[in-house]
Amino acid sequence: MTDRIGAPGTGISRREFLAASGGVGTAVLAGCTAIGQESSTNPTLGDPPANVSSDNGTLPYTSPPDVVQVDEQGGKVTLSTQQCRHAVHPKETMGGPIELPQVWAFKADDGPASVPGPILRTTEGNDMEVTLDNSDGLRPHTVHFHGSQTTWKNDGVPTTTGIEVGPGEKHTYSIPANVPGTHFYHCHYQTHRHIDMGMYGILRIDPKGYEPADKEYFMTVKEWDSRLNRMMAGEDAQYSPRQRNPDVFTINGKSAPRSFHPEDGSPIIVDKGDSVRVHLVNGGYMAHPLHTHNHRFEVVESDGGQIPEAARYTQDVANIAPAERRTIEFTADADPGIYLLHCHKVHHVMNRDSYPGGMLGAIVYREAMNSDIFAQLMEYAGYDGE
Repeated sequence: MTDRIGAPGTGISRREFLAASGGVGTAVLAGCTAIGQESSTNPTLGDPPANVSSDNGTLPYTSPPDVVQVDEQGGKVTLSTQQCRHAVHPKETMGGPIELPQVWAFKADDGPASVPGPILRTTEGNDMEVTLDNSDGLRPHTVHFHGSQTTWKNDGVPTTTGIEVGPGEKHTYSIPANVPGTHFYHCHYQTHRHIDMGMYGILRIDPKGYEPADKEYFMTVKEWDSRLNRMMAGEDAQYSPRQRNPDVFTINGKSAPRSFHPEDGSPIIVDKGDSVRVHLVNGGYMAHPLHTHNHRFEVVESDGGQIPEAARYTQDVANIAPAERRTIEFTADADPGIYLLHCHKVHHVMNRDSYPGGMLGAIVYREAMNSDIFAQLMEYAGYDGE
């Protein structure tokens, strides 16, 4: 069982979470059957979540994205491709269940496949060798990295480099860590389709002398037109990228209330007084104005570029266009409680016709975890904590 609690980054341990929440999973939710029970493990590969149909065959389920410290691996990482199913919100609460019956996922080395893909983290000056392993693939793929200034042949675009990685093939890209900041990577073969099938992730290059915040998290937002995923899974659905009409909205691949789930979702867990840094990436094709409740932040990086202190100002909405990145910083100085983080295109905060849902996350103070309302949110999210 994973010990990760909260969004990918530097959250608290599962033991700390259970202590802070008063054992919310076992003490409060034991016996709550109205929304169905699920395994205490995450819906990782081969472990289908409850309330999600398995009619789509034997495809494994994705896991939440991991942070891969590439420096600790000698600067080398292998990204493999895998066809999976993706449980966006597997419970019957708040407009669920929602599933993408087929996605094309990346996995790093021996880790699980995930949507978004693994978060690759390195340090300025520590160049990477990224091997794309398409041995089990059914179609060509590539990897293109935003931000890093590469040589021509490492750009990852088959049309202009002549390099694509076909089924059964491998290819190694040399990616220099020469532009510090938060960046985006994705498949650049038939880009309009392959990103929308889940082939995208975060590249983080820490500048030399980097000083982390007390809490640091990674979040990728994306909208989906599930007709594409259903069509690729062989269902009776027709999709055209020219008539794209998104109906699923996610943070780190999950819709609310699953996005509140402490292990499968991405709550931003803080302690009073913490300095908090959140790396935000838009992996979709629409702009998303992200709003934080009761916390004003500064944007300290934009598309990897450092923003001078004299140009920063406090705000509570940051509009992020497709492929853009924003790193925001704030102090956890509010009355300890539970505060929303969400897209302010309000119809993006829905699951089908159900509100709230969709692209909705939360800033959660440890002090508020031992409360009845937090227990209710965990019930909606499907967390049993055993």
